[in-house]
Amino acid sequence: MKQVNRAGTPVDVAGDLPAVGQAPPPLTLTNPDMEDVTLATWAGKRKVLNIIPSVDTPTCAMSTRRFNELASKMDNTVVLVVSADLPFAAKRFCGAEGLDSVETLSTFRSPDFRENWGVALCSGPMDGLCARAVVVLDEQDKVIHSQLVPEIKDEPDYDAALAALG
Repeated sequence: MKQVNRAGTPVDVAGDLPAVGQAPPPLTLTNPDMEDVTLATWAGKRKVLNIIPSVDTPTCAMSTRRFNELASKMDNTVVLVVSADLPFAAKRFCGAEGLDSVETLSTFRSPDFRENWGVALCSGPMDGLCARAVVVLDEQDKVIHSQLVPEIKDEPDYDAALAALG
């Protein structure tokens, strides 16, 4: 089992994050309209999955804002913000913040996403939420960047994610 840290305290993470060069596991997540979506929903587009514990935390909110800013500059690319937040809460957050270049998706109907994608926090007070990670997929859904952020309170490596997109 892997570990990340939460304020320096180790937290167990179950599953394996998709590796560069691999096809990612399938996923079904819920969008703000309460519809279930899959990767096929964005067929032919590059995808940046910004996987976070909750938009209600400072670092998650910051990374969602930052990817919103970056997404508006990328052609043929969609940024998917994945968390255990209910679709209503994520939609409210983006509306209040004026964020319109990211799409929020919830794991609430699909808890298997967490372990299938290697982001299942399974110890400590955040047990049941997603670890912070970024996975970038090309137009054919092949993984071209993958990062499990070692400290939950830290932001992801935006530059590396963008570099993968060319």
